[in-house]
Amino acid sequence: MIQQIKRTKEGAIPTALGTVVTGLGIGMRSVNPALGWGIAGFGLAHVLLGAIDLVEHQ
Repeated sequence: MIQQIKRTKEGAIPTALGTVVTGLGIGMRSVNPALGWGIAGFGLAHVLLGAIDLVEHQ
């Protein structure tokens, strides 16, 4: 049971965090477009890596 929870958290946390950071970056584009796109790209990278972890551990 503990192993199942650990495997789920391994990919879910970066995916959720990446989603929040991507939204933050998209929202910041109106203030500073370059910084906003940079933050959004960083968040999208986390979403991608978290999704890879989720697929690998199933």
